[in-house]
Amino acid sequence: MSNVKLTLISHHLCPYVQRAAIALTEKGVPFTRRYVHLAAKPDWFLAISPLGKVPLLIVKQDGGTDIVLFESAVICEYLEETQPGARLHPTDPLTRARHRGWIEFGSSILSDLWGFETAKDSENYEAKRNALIDKFGRVEAELGDGPFFAGAAFSLVDAVFAPIFRYFDVFDTIAPTGAFDALPRVTAWRKALAARQSVREAVTHDYADRLKTFLKNHDAWLLKATA
Repeated sequence: MSNVKLTLISHHLCPYVQRAAIALTEKGVPFTRRYVHLAAKPDWFLAISPLGKVPLLIVKQDGGTDIVLFESAVICEYLEETQPGARLHPTDPLTRARHRGWIEFGSSILSDLWGFETAKDSENYEAKRNALIDKFGRVEAELGDGPFFAGAAFSLVDAVFAPIFRYFDVFDTIAPTGAFDALPRVTAWRKALAARQSVREAVTHDYADRLKTFLKNHDAWLLKATA
């Protein structure tokens, strides 16, 4: 893999992009990033993205054609199978399957998060907030002593949940959500992930400002809740 160059096609706020960026950093893989504006997708991007989404990983091989991988789960699995850095999946097949299940659960949380952050009234806001609390409660029951999902070893499950918790790092500066008030293990996990270098470096320095702008542009109830 020494002759392969990797480019991660990104969006500044996308949590799925962050998964891939975290995995690349944890693996110690050099890569470059290219950002696109999803509200005005350029033609070159639409030509190589079957779903019109990020992330994409462009794999450039010496003497060969560029290969484009799409979907964060596929990208992370590719990195796990090809890169010699730290293992991000358990070696035991049953445990690995369990981790993949919780990765999918993390994706379902992101669906609720979208509804939560774009809710325009208190009723929808509370419905999504309660849905998130319920799901985080299920995660609480699965966690051990930490600091990460599987204990001492950082895994792809951690790469999935770190961007989820990052949303709340910003939300908490606006209004208390109470999402983790009764969840000490999730709270400790969230804190451990926030301190991880790969997690910190997965976004640009202006992430919080960009997210607040997104909330404003979507007339988010979260902003009104502070009034």
